[in-house]
Amino acid sequence: MNFQWNKGLILTILFLIGLGIVQVYSSSFIFAIESRGDGLFFVRKQVVYAFIGLLVLIVTMRTPWHYFEKYGVLIWGLSIVALVLTFIPSLSIKAGGAYRWLKMPLGQRIEPAEFVKYSFPFFMAFFLTKPLKPLNNFKWPLFFLMSGSVLLLLLKQPDFGSLVICFIILFSMAFCFELNWKYIFGGVVAIVPAFYFLIVTVPYRYARVIAFLDPWSDEDNKGFQIIQSMLSYYSGGVWGVGLGQGQGKLFFLPEAHTDFTLSVLAEELGFVGLFFVLMLFGFIIFKGFQIILHTQNRYAKAVAIGVVTCFSLSVIINPGVTLGLFPTKGLSLPFLSYGGSSLVSTCFGLGILLNIDRMSRNYEMKKNFLGL
Repeated sequence: MNFQWNKGLILTILFLIGLGIVQVYSSSFIFAIESRGDGLFFVRKQVVYAFIGLLVLIVTMRTPWHYFEKYGVLIWGLSIVALVLTFIPSLSIKAGGAYRWLKMPLGQRIEPAEFVKYSFPFFMAFFLTKPLKPLNNFKWPLFFLMSGSVLLLLLKQPDFGSLVICFIILFSMAFCFELNWKYIFGGVVAIVPAFYFLIVTVPYRYARVIAFLDPWSDEDNKGFQIIQSMLSYYSGGVWGVGLGQGQGKLFFLPEAHTDFTLSVLAEELGFVGLFFVLMLFGFIIFKGFQIILHTQNRYAKAVAIGVVTCFSLSVIINPGVTLGLFPTKGLSLPFLSYGGSSLVSTCFGLGILLNIDRMSRNYEMKKNFLGL
């Protein structure tokens, strides 16, 4: 019996990986010349990341599902160990005031938080769908202790964006699997004032919120990035100024090849190009929800909910930030932003989704074959 693959989803992923390489080249070339003396510095590395991501995608989508069901929590545990290692100064790299990266051989680095986000659903699915008879009396206290510890680690780095994403994954999965409403309500009641406190008592976060509400109140500092981003969108018009011809990336728009790469794309390809790219992301999310609905395996369904939630949040928050709809936050756009950790972890997450889809399709094929 032939395995069935979701060809539309696979082709969309491959196209976005290829488009990401082009986008990194376009948005980073001038900056790479000025900062590294080599215009191809970033795109060359992104090509390597793309090949690694494709390898991870292929391995993940073809690995028998029962291995993930058996060792999924271990994958999550390894990502937490890597996250903890970022707090050891000799092993980590500080950038932007945060220790989020681990040193790797050959001058490379990884950001464990990216892998924590896509492996977190394995941990959640384990507690929501598996019987834990020896620990039944302590199951939920243990669950909240472990998940709370992860959120605290992300806060300590600090990585507020990943913290918010993991928190939403936690509650979306708990809600879908009918966790007692008392736990959910209690968590929301506790976390809302906590988030308010974490924003208003930390000067740079509070300044970002003020800049979000009125960028022109601090147009030369906190509001500069979002103003330049909106100017790039405006300059692009309907059809764009042409690939590689954008002006915003010429040191007007900070982080042009990472967090604000969509602003560069909107300027160069216009509303039409932006709409097309967002529709591709929307197609992946739509297919993700289809996979969730068609999956019969409860553990796989829980993992799929977490993965789709994680991917969807990145696709919603990053464009929202560049359009001034959300406060500025260092969150990359899947596939299009420069960065190996983001690209490889996204390929891992979508590989898991394709694996679940293949399992569901083959289950249906067997049912039809046997006349069940």
